[in-house]
Amino acid sequence: MLPRSRRTWPLRHLLIMLTAIGLLPLALLGAWSIHNASEYQQREQKRLMLDLARALSSAADAELDSAVAILTGLGRAPELQDGDLQAFHGVAGTLVKAQPEWMGVILTDNTGKVLWRTMDPYGARPPPLADPVSLREALTTRQPVVGRIVRGLRGQPAFPVRVPVITVSGKLYILTAVIRPDRMVRLLDRQQALGGAVTAIRDSSQSVVARSRNQDGSVGAPPSASLLTLMAANGAEGVGTARTTEGQDMVTAYTTLSHFNWLAVVGRPAEQLTAAAMQGLGMYGAGIAVSLLVAIALASLLSARLVDTIRALQQNAAALGSGGALTYSTSLITEVEQISAALALADSQRNTREHERKLLLDSLNQALTSHQAALADARQAGRAKDDFLAVLGHELRNPLSPIVTSLDLLDLRNDQASRRERGVMRRQVNHLRRLVDDLLDVSRIISGKLQIDVHPLNLADVVRHAVAAVADQPVSSSLPQAVWVEGDDSRLTQVLNNLLSNAARFGSTATQVTLTADAVHARLVVSDDGIGMNTELLTRVFEPFQQAPQSLARRTGGLGLGLAIVRKIVELHGGQVTASSAGLGEGSCFEVVLPLAAAPQPAVPAGVPSAQVSLQVLLVDDNVDAANAGAELLRLMGHAVRTAHSGAAALAAVRDCLPQVAILDIGLPDMDGYALAGAIRAEAGGTAVRLVALTGYGQKDDVERAYAASFDLHLTKPASLEDLQAATTVS
Repeated sequence: MLPRSRRTWPLRHLLIMLTAIGLLPLALLGAWSIHNASEYQQREQKRLMLDLARALSSAADAELDSAVAILTGLGRAPELQDGDLQAFHGVAGTLVKAQPEWMGVILTDNTGKVLWRTMDPYGARPPPLADPVSLREALTTRQPVVGRIVRGLRGQPAFPVRVPVITVSGKLYILTAVIRPDRMVRLLDRQQALGGAVTAIRDSSQSVVARSRNQDGSVGAPPSASLLTLMAANGAEGVGTARTTEGQDMVTAYTTLSHFNWLAVVGRPAEQLTAAAMQGLGMYGAGIAVSLLVAIALASLLSARLVDTIRALQQNAAALGSGGALTYSTSLITEVEQISAALALADSQRNTREHERKLLLDSLNQALTSHQAALADARQAGRAKDDFLAVLGHELRNPLSPIVTSLDLLDLRNDQASRRERGVMRRQVNHLRRLVDDLLDVSRIISGKLQIDVHPLNLADVVRHAVAAVADQPVSSSLPQAVWVEGDDSRLTQVLNNLLSNAARFGSTATQVTLTADAVHARLVVSDDGIGMNTELLTRVFEPFQQAPQSLARRTGGLGLGLAIVRKIVELHGGQVTASSAGLGEGSCFEVVLPLAAAPQPAVPAGVPSAQVSLQVLLVDDNVDAANAGAELLRLMGHAVRTAHSGAAALAAVRDCLPQVAILDIGLPDMDGYALAGAIRAEAGGTAVRLVALTGYGQKDDVERAYAASFDLHLTKPASLEDLQAATTVS
């Protein structure tokens, strides 16, 4: 328990003596006033500098407009209009003599070819143009263009002013005046610049044309990095700080609003703008410093009395943080006494909570260790699942590839006797192929991201084939000739198979399938005479893992997912499915409603496609059946095909004759397809070879890896006829 203290004094009473003589409010007010006055003065100076930059820009535009006007007038000369270029050479030379800043006039035709220069005798071979970019711009836009300043063959700086001229006969010429920067230097001399200011006029490439300081050494120089940064931050015009090429910091105003995209810059030493403000602040600061010295002297007398108490509080606070013992000391200040008491109470509470925290941390560490172990196991299981699905998909697609290719060959031969059987095989192979794709996309199915391949189809044919495939179940049907919907035939077949399987599992001896259509919807009804459903089961029959009550023998089997899958597929088709039953023992009825679609135009029977260009094709696959079937299909398409079953054999074939298209399996016995692609690129040198990856690995990472390995196209087994046509299309 804390001992009873003497009479204390509030801390605020002791601080009143210090704040009474404080000059902080007055100091802040005075500094604020001086600062505002200084900022106003600087803003006015910056505004004047920006006005001067605008005036320079306008004056430069006026000079350039004058040159454009002179050239425009020269372009109306009768000699040029009549096509007498030699006489026009003399007229232009006379004009140049009247313009002391002009080095000469150049005439070019509509292709950019220099016809003559007044600096050379007529017919002399002209040197290359110093600024061809501005000439191309003038030819393209047919507007006056001012080029950038460059140094000619003699080292003299000049800039071109180019004006397009169209004669009465319709011929296009470009008249160019080559002008020395002296004209712009005199313009700077005529401007009334601020004291110590540096002014400059820069061309459209921001190179110096004229500068009030060090003109000879600066002409053609690019802008400093600080000026580029200032322009990037402020846009078309603005004011800020930049450093000159001489290394001097300047408050710089610039404008780029010239209609020739020239840049006018005005810079003034930064110290000139801040000198007056700094002088006022210095005098005011001296006065404040004297007052503060007096306040400090008085404060030191009071602070000596507080030092010991504050040190005691610091020691107690440090002890509280480190877990050490607290020491108590008395004070005349009430607030300090209250702090001491609070520290003592905090010390007691700290000890209690430290014990509770230790227990909680031990429990948390155990839970975290268990969580991390479980997370590591989950990651390992996920990687194992992904690896298994990738390998399983590859192994399933490998045998599918020659089957699909063989079917494509049969379709191309168009044997009418096997047409129905080929249709059955095509539907079943496509269905198996879709199952393989769904196997690899199982995570999307679980997360509700299942996608369907929608196209116009005759729902009556889908139902007819599905019913005909049920050989061991009494099913009758009532179907129209055609009911067209937008849908996925394999998915809709899956819907009907699930409904028929559901009827068979639950005791149906007479299942009826009926398909009708009104003006808007198609209605597919599957009714049975099985065990039926009660009201409770009807409300949850489409939920996953829901089944009718069964005996322990589980005669009907199943996981209760069929109807949930039916609902998901129907919803993806924009339809809905409902269930009804009169009760237990009264059978069940399921109704699928889908929106109707317009019937497609009859398709023209497919014949044997002929390749637009016969190509040299190399097909590499370690599956001999797949390689032979693919090669035969490619030969029917008109290509010359060679096959190889290993990476080494493929490289030998490439060295023997470089193919135009190489279709490579990725999983080869001696090297993978990615390494083989790199080796073929190396053998080809700079010759173009179209590389196509044909593999059973079809996940997103596999596609990205193929394109990263310089493949032009990635195909997933089994490859269809359309896939092979895309593979052999060389642009």
